[in-house]
Amino acid sequence: MATVVVIVAAFVVLRPDDGQDSVQPAQTSAPAPATATTPAVTDTREPPPPVPEAAPRPRFVQIRAQGLQPVGGVKKIDVNKGDTVRFEVRSDQADEGHLHGYDISKPVGPGKTARYEFTARIEGIFELELEGAGVAIGELQVNP
Repeated sequence: MATVVVIVAAFVVLRPDDGQDSVQPAQTSAPAPATATTPAVTDTREPPPPVPEAAPRPRFVQIRAQGLQPVGGVKKIDVNKGDTVRFEVRSDQADEGHLHGYDISKPVGPGKTARYEFTARIEGIFELELEGAGVAIGELQVNP
């Protein structure tokens, strides 16, 4: 027991003195407002160039044949040289869609749609026909 008394006494005597006899609650205060200002930054870069609008997609033409005859008559397709030509052919009978002058042939028939997409590079008027039947179903006109 004497040892415990000596330890407690040593603790009381040797503890650091903070100059205060009583414990006071910690004081809280708002931080002082900053007095330094940040200089304004000026963006000296050039704005990016405007993004060009995408060219509109070329007109898409649908051509239908029923009983090996063009539905609604021979379909006219009118474009300028350099344009993209887009059309499709559907038929209830098996045959071959053939575009003369460009010499593009594609099979067509029930469940088989022929889709064409190419650049008009040759000027003139070109017949699209159901080759086996020898029936004109379309006409492509390419202007200068």
